[in-house]
Amino acid sequence: MDASPDDGALMLRYKDGDVAAFEVLYRRHNDALYRYLLRLSRHPDTAEDVFQDVWGKIIKARTNYQPTAKFSTFLYRVAHNCFIDHIRRNKRHMHAVVADPDQQPDPGEAPEALTERALARRRLLAALDELPEEQRDVFLLYEEAGLSLDEIASITDCNRETAKSRLRYANNKLRAAIGEPAEES
Repeated sequence: MDASPDDGALMLRYKDGDVAAFEVLYRRHNDALYRYLLRLSRHPDTAEDVFQDVWGKIIKARTNYQPTAKFSTFLYRVAHNCFIDHIRRNKRHMHAVVADPDQQPDPGEAPEALTERALARRRLLAALDELPEEQRDVFLLYEEAGLSLDEIASITDCNRETAKSRLRYANNKLRAAIGEPAEES
């Protein structure tokens, strides 16, 4: 049984001045949040800038924090809004797709398999880049952040069925891009 406090309780403890509670929250969420922002922005410098903005806003928001939703929903809503603000401020400086820094080749893998995997990854990243923004956001929130459709709907200001539809369309387009059959409706 996991006795660690939930995120909402940690944020409330941080609100009351417990800095160690914030450190636990940060450790729990920093990797997934950064990966989400990296895939959303497709550039490490942009992801890092937005990542810092997000945690700065979380720190500032602690005094008014109320656990009306899961902390992860709150965190990714802040992240989504920070990214949108960043785009608005830097529209003319958007960057190209980059490789996933977490992806390390298996030293025992055959060169042909490595090449095929690299090509499939490039096709997937290119297809992700081609998705409409709403579909890409929903896909990344679902796959990278592990959020539920209800949480995604809350973050992206749409209803659950719209979020579900956007995810289905994104999945079908990505499957088609890498040569897999589309999911049936």
